[in-house]
Amino acid sequence: MMLLSWNWRSRQGVPFPVFVAAVLLLLVVGFLCSRFDDQYRLMNSIPDRANVASIKRVTKMIHPSKGRPGDPPILAYWIFGYKGESKRMLRLLRAVYHPRNQYLLQLLDGDGDEERVELAVSVESEHVFKVFGNVKVVGKSYAVEESGASALAAMLHAAALLLRISPTWDWFFTLSSSDYPLLTQDDVLFALTSLPRDLNFVGFTSRTFDQKGQNNFNRIVVDPSLYSKQAAPLYYAVETREVPTTFDIFEGSPWMVLSRGFMEHCIKGWDNFPRKLLMYYANVVSPLESYFHTVLCNSPEFRKTIVNQNLRCSAPINVSNYYDDLVNRWAVFARPFKEGDPTLDEIDRGILDRSPQGLVHGKWCNSGRHNSSSSCSSNSSTNWDDIDSLDPGFYGQKLQNILSNFTVGDHHMVTNHCHVSSS
Repeated sequence: MMLLSWNWRSRQGVPFPVFVAAVLLLLVVGFLCSRFDDQYRLMNSIPDRANVASIKRVTKMIHPSKGRPGDPPILAYWIFGYKGESKRMLRLLRAVYHPRNQYLLQLLDGDGDEERVELAVSVESEHVFKVFGNVKVVGKSYAVEESGASALAAMLHAAALLLRISPTWDWFFTLSSSDYPLLTQDDVLFALTSLPRDLNFVGFTSRTFDQKGQNNFNRIVVDPSLYSKQAAPLYYAVETREVPTTFDIFEGSPWMVLSRGFMEHCIKGWDNFPRKLLMYYANVVSPLESYFHTVLCNSPEFRKTIVNQNLRCSAPINVSNYYDDLVNRWAVFARPFKEGDPTLDEIDRGILDRSPQGLVHGKWCNSGRHNSSSSCSSNSSTNWDDIDSLDPGFYGQKLQNILSNFTVGDHHMVTNHCHVSSS
């Protein structure tokens, strides 16, 4: 820098007041640049003057009701994707959007800066997102290996950001760009309204912890994505280690719905067990398939909060015309869908009643329900209703009945899911 060549002690150099003024100018510029960088590191929607009047008219809806009997829950969605998937993420966001919820979008790719800014601009340009201020974009990303500890770190990071963004959400959902909903948000919120807010929806594997499972945890791996800018395959060590004896290991699906209380326990709880376990899982293959399951089953205060169902189903691979099969399932989300899968258009038309580039209509936005354009995303807020009211359909009623059967009494269908058996 030129400042380093200045000799402020010399009378022949630049006058001291000029030097001070230059330093102050640089500090101001640096401050403004940092503010700009922070805006895209975690973007907050700031309304422009043209929309101030409409925003004032919906101020009562910006903060959803919380704590009253019968109030719907508030869901926190982490929607992530990789380079080239921002359009799929936006489509998914529109398909699961509701003003009550919180949304965090993240491109997990160190080289996707331009696409990341475009994603932030697209979110900022949507009037509904600006008014309710519940959609954020993480602007600074990092390398992630899906089968490594970096994937677990990314999920914990997203949950920590959502905990900081909002103090009111109840459940944490993780969605990739290849996920898609099978129910409207009015249906989902209605089905979850009557449930205890401490439940954790986690799918466990039915097999016992056999020799194959033991070998997976005996192996030591290193995830280079934890310290490299670019994602890289795992390194496998020659040495092995013994299976832990101070806690029991449990496995299941890496896709789950976790309660706020449990996420706080994992991220900032006073119990040291989640942190110790995190150190162990830094060298385990596919830690997302076991870390949270193991924390739940080894924590007495959470052991009875488990529902052995992750609310997901698998979309058939290399099978055409499977829409009817998905409709007959009671899952909330299906995955994985390939880009451009025509089944997504069928879901939009048949289940979500969503127009292209539009949002899903619900009780909060009922007017113009069958118009070809989305009235929810227009610049007019006259069609927006109370966001604390829901208009569930047949599938929402069905899901509520099923979930109520899963959570009869205090057992929450947790019997034997945390039971250790050996072959």
